[in-house]
Amino acid sequence: MGEVGEVIAVCISEKKGTSKQNVGRAYLRPDWGVEGDAHAGPWHRQVSLLAWESIERMRQRGLDVREGSFAENITTRGIDLHTLPVGTRLRIGRAVVEVTQIGKLCHTKCAVFRAVGDCVMPREGIFARVLEGGEVAVGDRIEVLSE
Repeated sequence: MGEVGEVIAVCISEKKGTSKQNVGRAYLRPDWGVEGDAHAGPWHRQVSLLAWESIERMRQRGLDVREGSFAENITTRGIDLHTLPVGTRLRIGRAVVEVTQIGKLCHTKCAVFRAVGDCVMPREGIFARVLEGGEVAVGDRIEVLSE
């Protein structure tokens, strides 16, 4: 059995480049992403994940940030996400996702960066595509299935 963590927020937004709101639960649709989220679609960054530990480091620097501040769909605790190799599969609640990208280049200073003054997603956020759909909710277990 691999590393185990938990979901501490499930966040969506209607527009790209903005903070997301914790809605508590959402459905991850296969090869699409989080239903109701602006970033969902048939591409490689269907779901974004960021560890609470990363957000906490930003809070310690004096930034007023919370779950969803960095536009992540799923905020996690207990797994060092950005160290997982591309191709890693995770079971999140009832869904299974595959890591497709670690970090990302941000070419524009989006609303998140303007509001917060820094963004941890390019360095520590990860992106995944949905292999098996299912509901994901706050409190759900996250398990690393393969690396």
